[in-house]
Amino acid sequence: MPDARALITLLTDFGERDSFVASMKGVILSINSSAAIVDLSHQIASHQIQEAGYFLKSCYRYFPEKAIHVAVVDPGVGTERRALLVSAAGSFFVGPDNGLFTEVLEQEAEAKVWQINNPQYRLETVGSTFDGRDVFAPAAAWLSKGVPPSFFGPAVRDPIRRSVAVPVLHDDFLIGRIISVDRFGNLISNITARQVREFRAANGQSEVEIRIGMHVINELVGSYSQGNRQAPSALINSSGNLEIFLQEESAARSLQVGVGEEVRLC
Repeated sequence: MPDARALITLLTDFGERDSFVASMKGVILSINSSAAIVDLSHQIASHQIQEAGYFLKSCYRYFPEKAIHVAVVDPGVGTERRALLVSAAGSFFVGPDNGLFTEVLEQEAEAKVWQINNPQYRLETVGSTFDGRDVFAPAAAWLSKGVPPSFFGPAVRDPIRRSVAVPVLHDDFLIGRIISVDRFGNLISNITARQVREFRAANGQSEVEIRIGMHVINELVGSYSQGNRQAPSALINSSGNLEIFLQEESAARSLQVGVGEEVRLC
């Protein structure tokens, strides 16, 4: 028997002003009125697949098994790009084949992927501009009612994987990048806690020097309260990434840096 309270999450760049999110929820509930719907976020920056990928990576493991994660950041809507259904880590992921699921596929070696192209499980519409409502929402709803993944379409062995920036060791520096800026203006890098530990050990250092733009940070702190408002500080955040911040201020605004900015450990 399908779970009477199947859990479906939504992650989009739609915002909350228009009818997009409400329409998706309406489709889901029309197919499975007992589904529980959780909004992950609808404030992903427009068309920013990388930001959505990081967001999803940071939270999907904290949901119960069999959760269905619908992620729609889809600048290629209406083109020949495929619609995907991914089974990984005991859960499902539904969304466009544009690299959005790269982090999930890289973390979950046993992931299985199918194309969603069976017209039985989509809405019939005259346009092709809203696959969130017409393809992904109904697929998630039917999946929540127990329809097997293979019923949606053929297996996919070559899902799109976008290039994910990874820190590189160059001379005596470990060079990373800012990959996300949260609503507080904190600058989240792609340098992990493990990489910081390994860099320290390789160089025989108890601390590292962190450089971003014209700013130098001489140590890691343990919490936001240990930072200050005049100069940037750094810590390892709860997702295990090196993060640069100003206490109760926006580091992104004050330092005038954002996604893509180089971060150096030395």
